[in-house]
Amino acid sequence: MTASASPSAVPDRLRIAVAQLNPTVGDIAGNLALARRARAEAAEGGADLLLLTELFLSGYPPEDLVLKPAFLKACWAALETLAAETADGGPGLIIGLPRQGEAGRHNSAAVLDGGRILHVRDKVDLPNYGEFDEKRVFVEGAISGPVDFRGVRIGVPICEEIWNDAGVCETLAEAGAEILLVPNGSPYYRGKVDVRHQVVLRQVIESGLPILFANQLGGQDELVFDGASFAFNADKSLAFQLAQFQPCLAFSDWSRTADGWVCEPGEIATIPEAEEADYTACMLGLRDYVNKNGFKSVVLGLSGGIDSAICTALAVDALGPERVRTIMLPYRYTSSDSFKDAEACAKALGVRYDTVPIGEPVDAFSSALSDLFEGTEEGITEENLQSRTRGVILMAVSNKFGSMVVTTGNKSEMSVGYATLYGDMNGGFNPIKDLYKMQVYALSRWRNGAVPAGALGPSGEVIPINIIDKAPSAELRPNQTDQDSLPPYPVLDDILECLVEREMGTDEIVARGHDVATVHRIEHLLYIAEYKRRQSAPGVKITRKNFGRDRRYPITNRFRDR
Repeated sequence: MTASASPSAVPDRLRIAVAQLNPTVGDIAGNLALARRARAEAAEGGADLLLLTELFLSGYPPEDLVLKPAFLKACWAALETLAAETADGGPGLIIGLPRQGEAGRHNSAAVLDGGRILHVRDKVDLPNYGEFDEKRVFVEGAISGPVDFRGVRIGVPICEEIWNDAGVCETLAEAGAEILLVPNGSPYYRGKVDVRHQVVLRQVIESGLPILFANQLGGQDELVFDGASFAFNADKSLAFQLAQFQPCLAFSDWSRTADGWVCEPGEIATIPEAEEADYTACMLGLRDYVNKNGFKSVVLGLSGGIDSAICTALAVDALGPERVRTIMLPYRYTSSDSFKDAEACAKALGVRYDTVPIGEPVDAFSSALSDLFEGTEEGITEENLQSRTRGVILMAVSNKFGSMVVTTGNKSEMSVGYATLYGDMNGGFNPIKDLYKMQVYALSRWRNGAVPAGALGPSGEVIPINIIDKAPSAELRPNQTDQDSLPPYPVLDDILECLVEREMGTDEIVARGHDVATVHRIEHLLYIAEYKRRQSAPGVKITRKNFGRDRRYPITNRFRDR
């Protein structure tokens, strides 16, 4: 849908403000206010046009919220309000929203200027893979041409339309577009910035046009949007690169030349290396999950092990030490090292540290079950009673004080079921759910030597080195280590990455040098733990394939690759 634009002189310069902001799904009024503040800042900076991100008014991804007619009506009403405000002669806007069209619901981007809705583009290419399932709730739009914005013909492909060969960019170029401005909701995974650059460069080459890629920021359930917006000129030069994981509004200056529009060189922010990026994504995901869901604080069990230590560090960096409470929950198998290490970690991070021994409640459960268990040997059931007692205590503290429980299981453990339902799996969010054990170690070492941008925690050694160096153990029986029942973590993690991220056959994995019996056993454990993962807390997506949104295996499954 397009409104005819009033005649305007052909300009030689254009200032485009790029808003890399953090909207909240469902908070239409809050997102509208965020857009207004961004427009006011853009006006102060002399911008002609403000580019916001995909489905900004609703927040992204809205999922089944768009099935609610009232939700779509509220989004459209907010758009009309915002459009009317552009009659003040300030910057125009490009903003994303879901809308109800004649053919169905659309993922759309609207161009607003002069008090009107100049143009609405409906997304043609709807992603339906990995974390995306837009075809479930949206219908494809029709390919439309560029919009005349104050004498400049601007094409507005929406996110997925630049990621493959749908032909949207080429069609816009053939229809006379001079610049492509792309609103995106592109979630983070390791190395994603380089992937985006390659995607955009391919479209620059095919269309012959400069492209500005604006990306959303912030956490939404399992997804983290990392910003890192950028632009490439038609000559394939990187014009500017905004920071990753940081909210900002930046200005880009464009000049018309004999060869077309050129974005003048701007800031090229340094993109964090892998460990820093992963850690920051986990931190941002936890912060936004806690804050956007209205929790004032978090609580977690601090055992003296590596997983609870890094989760405590992440919580402090995300929320500040005053909003983090830790509890040591010792039993007769808790080592003296664990006591010392947990207390040292809490002290280094400046958090409250309480001790609640679990001996009495565990013994009470054992006594209550003694008649039922008579004649049986002690084993994993009794071990799980310890974990479940800890879970009950943490949830009681959560209920009493309103703190969200942070759960602390890594991807290696969640893959093979090395976790206890209604025990250590209790909690509202897991910041390390998509980190394998060796990645947890790597990030812990990195955090001891650095502080990520935006962190609220202290510098220095916040995870005692003994926690990193000692053999990992659940301490549910005497002298227990994880390697009593699992292969060494470097071996386990490589097998799991092959099975989960790469979907490799067991024969291919064995060909990498792994023992065939071990590979078959890990594959079996992976499959039979699916029922646990379905009941686990959400956690930040870090890899290309996380448990939950990306990987949807059946619980009842007899297939084994033999």
